[in-house]
Amino acid sequence: MEISVDGEPVTGTEGQTVAAVLLAAGRLSWRTTRSGAPRGVFCGIGACFDCLLTVNGVPDVRACRRRATDGDEIHTQSRQENA
Repeated sequence: MEISVDGEPVTGTEGQTVAAVLLAAGRLSWRTTRSGAPRGVFCGIGACFDCLLTVNGVPDVRACRRRATDGDEIHTQSRQENA
């Protein structure tokens, strides 16, 4: 299975969450807060909102809860005040 993350191809295994695919590819963070602090997976069960990203045009998707699907287009998000 292959997804696109900010335009770059990333491979994963069917059934993995988006967070698992990103972590397996070596990405520990994929969002920033308004202060610029990096965020990725924190709780891993969907209770927090640290792993948010945009999936197929839908913003604020929790990467730890969304199963990756072949062809998904993922975009990282920023909450920086200047962004």
